[in-house]
Amino acid sequence: MNYLEKKHIVIFASGNGSNALNLIRYFKKSDSIAVSAIFCNKKNAGVVQKAIDNRVAIQIINKEDFYTSKNVINWVAQCSPDLIVLAGFLWLVPQDFIQFFSGKIINLHPSLLPKYGGKGMFGHHVHEAVLNANETETGITIHEVNEAFDEGKTLFQVKCHISENDSIETISSKIHDLEHEHLPIVVERFLNG
Repeated sequence: MNYLEKKHIVIFASGNGSNALNLIRYFKKSDSIAVSAIFCNKKNAGVVQKAIDNRVAIQIINKEDFYTSKNVINWVAQCSPDLIVLAGFLWLVPQDFIQFFSGKIINLHPSLLPKYGGKGMFGHHVHEAVLNANETETGITIHEVNEAFDEGKTLFQVKCHISENDSIETISSKIHDLEHEHLPIVVERFLNG
């Protein structure tokens, strides 16, 4: 199967890009799925270099491109995505983008939604809230994207235990392990129906 016949993933990320890199590596072995582009809203984010190092197209976007023009919709459409994965992308996705790519956008969130979701709930902010609430478990949620932060239909959840010795750092490590283990499999299952 040649590259054009493969199903294409487009990733949106804002940070270091460990999940983007994990998806790139996982699907390099695939004869039917490929990561075709990464869109990032921070030119100095770690994900940018990871895309370059792995020969994946990278596009830096700004708020005007995303919210007041059709630029990002047009750029993503050129990639013919079968799936758009938000992996640590911190901007709320605009309604026109969601409508244009209806049913093709999923998000990875580092908590057991509906707990600890919404505006400002990302990364260490989530883990800190979980710890401060004396939760005994946390996990990840992969969900469809709609017009509100972290409120789309849940596709997948997995839990991990929190011990009394856990810190923000150890919880973060547990969550990264869950993300890296499960996100590629959920993406593959989504694309293969």
